[in-house]
Amino acid sequence: MIYLITFLEGIISFISPCMLPMIPIYLSYFAGDINKKRNTLINAISFVLGFTFVFCLLGIFAGTLGSLLKNHQTIINTVCGIIVILFGLNYLDLLHLKIFKPSNKRATKVTGVFSAFLFGIIFSINLTPCVGAFLGSALMMASVSGTMLKGTTLLLLYSLGLGIPIILSALLINKLNSVFTFIKKNYKIINVICGVFLILIGILMMFGIMNTFLYSFT
Repeated sequence: MIYLITFLEGIISFISPCMLPMIPIYLSYFAGDINKKRNTLINAISFVLGFTFVFCLLGIFAGTLGSLLKNHQTIINTVCGIIVILFGLNYLDLLHLKIFKPSNKRATKVTGVFSAFLFGIIFSINLTPCVGAFLGSALMMASVSGTMLKGTTLLLLYSLGLGIPIILSALLINKLNSVFTFIKKNYKIINVICGVFLILIGILMMFGIMNTFLYSFT
């Protein structure tokens, strides 16, 4: 269950207000000068591998830290739960956390598979404020998991949730315009749903219910 939640957080990150509008721009970078569909797909996959690499490293760190503090699980649950609830309140626009303001830096030009991979690494740092609420939630769950393996698995699933829609967009960009338009028109509703979702996760973490999910489904 907790793994499914983390995967869903990745998908929701993809449709966030500062991420989704950038997808056509990123795909144009992936296409390069040749502008072939195959070229776009390969570079998109390399891009996803780039940010997955960084996010998994963060998962290793969070899981290891959680294992070191396992004797203080109640405190970890409470602190992590409160942080995730704050993320949710920010999505509901009840708080205004500046750490979630995305950077305005321009994207690096993608000239091949390796540069797309580096772009993914840069993306993981540059747009972390944009997807920070759900990435932060995933990291909090990784720390609560208490092991390096589970922490890494959670962040891998988060990366897949974010990465798979990007790869599908590279394949179906011309057919997804209407979907993108619909999502953009309903951002207010989506943000409310995201905020409530994060608050519920935070409450479950505070009361240790996430731990029950983690150990019941592994």
